Amino acid sequence: MNTEDYSFTKEQVQDAFNKAADSYDGSAIVQQEVCKRLLERLEYIKLEPQVIVDIGSGTGQGMAGLAEQYPKARIIAMDLASKMLHKCRTRIKPSGVTNKLRRAFSAQQFDFVCADAEHLPFADASIDLMFSNLTIQWCTDLQLLFTEFRRVLKPGGLLLFTTFGSDTLKELRASWAAVSDKVHVNEFQDMHDIGDLLYNVQTENPVMDSERIVLNYQTVKQLMLDLKAVGAHNQNRGREKALTGKQRLQAMYQEYEKFRTEDGYPLTYEVLYGHAWNPETPMQNTQSVDNTRQTSISLAQLKSTLRS
Repeated sequence: MNTEDYSFTKEQVQDAFNKAADSYDGSAIVQQEVCKRLLERLEYIKLEPQVIVDIGSGTGQGMAGLAEQYPKARIIAMDLASKMLHKCRTRIKPSGVTNKLRRAFSAQQFDFVCADAEHLPFADASIDLMFSNLTIQWCTDLQLLFTEFRRVLKPGGLLLFTTFGSDTLKELRASWAAVSDKVHVNEFQDMHDIGDLLYNVQTENPVMDSERIVLNYQTVKQLMLDLKAVGAHNQNRGREKALTGKQRLQAMYQEYEKFRTEDGYPLTYEVLYGHAWNPETPMQNTQSVDNTRQTSISLAQLKSTLRS
């Protein structure tokens, strides 16, 4: 299968996330947990940004966390899907936030921009912090993307992001591959390739690290429904054009039994964390750091943790 089979258009991505806007928060358990962990990383970085862009803001969890952490900053929520931005706007309405957030939002300046991350509608050297949670895997040209990030960041500005690595959804991918030669699961980039791209655009001190979060489902069907609910279903050119037949679907379910444990049906997410600084001048010597951790947790446990 060639790389063209794993290509998709921005229009497909936009349409998928517009359709998922209403169901997203109910199923985006991993996305919410990773966003929380990414925000926590900012607590250890000395930074007082005046202008922040949340790239791929979705329904606004990152925006809300950034508002709490930097109450004096102007925050721009940007997403390709207009319906996601509509959900994002509701987070700053007085009736929809906690007292702590209400106090932060009352003194905050927010903007909402519907745009493509690979063609940012911002002036050169105008942003202090680029924050992006689980968005860049939906971009088609990371070299162009990182060049754009570098263009709009001020000297000394910070890029902080997460994305999914190549081991993400590996159980589902293997189960489909055993019964079909079509593309049924998205592919994701290797961590070292992303680190190389950060180096290529001459960011300063790019650092990549990873962890694995394994969710355990009671049924494979629920697993697939959750993926669809967050807009992460198969958009690739090499996908099955007709509806998947019941017989083939059952065959895939049977293949997935090989991965079943006493905790249920595992689904792996390899989460990649990256950060880099925009230098005052191009840096010639940069170093990537590689660390990997793994967490295995049931879906019910993770939902309980987020609620608390």
